[in-house]
Amino acid sequence: MARAVALAVFVAVAIAVGVLVPLPSVDEVRATVAGLGIWGGPALAVIYALVTLTPAPKNVLSIAAGLAFGFWTALLWVYLGALLGAALAFVLGRALGRDAVERFTGARVARVDDLLARRGLLAVLGVRLVPVVPFTAINYVAGLTAVRRRDYALGTALGIIPGTVAYVALGAYGLELGWPAWLALGVLGALTLAGAVVAWRGRRAGREARTSHDDAADARADDPRKAP
Repeated sequence: MARAVALAVFVAVAIAVGVLVPLPSVDEVRATVAGLGIWGGPALAVIYALVTLTPAPKNVLSIAAGLAFGFWTALLWVYLGALLGAALAFVLGRALGRDAVERFTGARVARVDDLLARRGLLAVLGVRLVPVVPFTAINYVAGLTAVRRRDYALGTALGIIPGTVAYVALGAYGLELGWPAWLALGVLGALTLAGAVVAWRGRRAGREARTSHDDAADARADDPRKAP
């Protein structure tokens, strides 16, 4: 219970920071990068990771990074920062909130946990591919579920690549309105559609799994010989 309260307090503070502290402007980001020199990239990754712990719009920072660093450099450090932030939030959720979820919800989430334990990679990959799904919320919620660390890490590492590339490209090429900017916009639209399809298939698979589980339970109840 104490760990669950600690997680709730941390999330509340992160939300307050994300709402009350404004993100820096593009000119401020450029000035900071110029002042840091070779440390500008690592600093961007650390700042990005910290921002991902709050509900502040990370995509704005990705676009600003593309403007300030150029495409390839910004892509590298934004990607690393996103991975670091996703790992931190997942660890916090798993360490501080998982026990409380199991204790207070019990069987009500057992089926969802079972589905995530078996199909965690597909579930994480699906939600990561949808640009409009809150990145921060996924990080924390995943830590509260039974999804395996390997599935979460791999699904995150693969799933955030297209969206990260698209938003950084908007920052790096968007002002020119050339084909890279239009390609980035097209990728974001395609990702939204593809993510919606994957999410729909995941929900259908979940319903089928629950139906099979219920049918098996009913069969055991009807036949005493099959009861455990």
